[in-house]
Amino acid sequence: MKSCGPSTSADGKGRASLTLPKLVRGLVCLLVLLLTAFMMLVYFGFLTAIPLRFFSIHHSRKAISFAFGSWLALWPFLFEKINKTKVIFCGESVPPRERVLLIANHGTEVDWMYLWDLALRKGCIGYIKHVLKSSLMKLPVFGWSFHLLEFIPVERKWEIDESSMHRMLLTLKDPRDPLWLALFPEGTDFTEQKCVRSQKYAAENGLPILQNVLLPKTKGFYKCLQELRASLDSVYDVTIGYKYRCPSFMDNAFGVDPAEVHVHIRRVRLDDIPTSENEVTSWLMDTFRCKDQLLSDFHSKGHFPNPGTEKELSTVKCLLNAFGVIFLTCTCTYLTFFSSIWFKVYVSSVCAYLASATYFDIRPRPIAGSSTAVITRNGAKH
Repeated sequence: MKSCGPSTSADGKGRASLTLPKLVRGLVCLLVLLLTAFMMLVYFGFLTAIPLRFFSIHHSRKAISFAFGSWLALWPFLFEKINKTKVIFCGESVPPRERVLLIANHGTEVDWMYLWDLALRKGCIGYIKHVLKSSLMKLPVFGWSFHLLEFIPVERKWEIDESSMHRMLLTLKDPRDPLWLALFPEGTDFTEQKCVRSQKYAAENGLPILQNVLLPKTKGFYKCLQELRASLDSVYDVTIGYKYRCPSFMDNAFGVDPAEVHVHIRRVRLDDIPTSENEVTSWLMDTFRCKDQLLSDFHSKGHFPNPGTEKELSTVKCLLNAFGVIFLTCTCTYLTFFSSIWFKVYVSSVCAYLASATYFDIRPRPIAGSSTAVITRNGAKH
């Protein structure tokens, strides 16, 4: 178990025990998530992301947002409502449906789940996109979903990532589409060993020596900010703290940890962020220095400043969404295994296409847009 804070609280609370009911409940939740992910992807994700995209990227994204947003909304329900994890939002209350670049510390592998929680509350759950390591795109089913959702894969080698990020970011500038582009500037999750290496590098290069976060990698953040600045509303600086210890994914799935999650939000106006690369680098380093101090205070006090900025998720809405997604999944499962052979042919064909499209990074372009582009280029030659 990696550590990103005290393992016990002041009142002696710590990791809950794994009981048989929690084990069974966790296995059922994982099965539901995997089956719903597959069926939503094959029957709804493919149709909204591929055929519809030939006619309009904007309308395709709206349809994908609805389909995948319904599935992503299962996570807060299954891992917060059922496990009774208390999620406390702190800092500033942010407006709904903004186009934002979101940066967060990366304490553990489940951080993204609580960014989805915030996006759900702001009506942007289906529009959230992550910059993530390219190896995750190789996962069956989930990697295919990341591809359709237009997540940005990186190799962590700037000479390779610069051009691929530029190509992807160019497609995200349409101001009609809400956008939550989430980035973990540390590049990897926090461990004590990585922290020691980060501190050694900082000492050798005259950079801040941080205790609770790693030094951020600045080039990816600068590239995102540079490409999207004109179409963004703001930048969200998010700090996630776990009480009483950092959970792993399996801890979360089986309801062992976390007991409480505290999410601190700072909304930054774009005018308050400099434009040159050197100044942006300094700004990001200073932001992570403040984030490190914020986490130190959290570990000593047990909370962030100004808690309670967001209301609880509606249990009724979560249940209705969960029942709707599960009903559709059951229907699609029946059609796939117990109905006409043509449903099996359809599912097999879609899986083959999604696997190859993800591997070769195939993204359909609108027919009308392609024709217009050809005419424009030909006209320029004359």
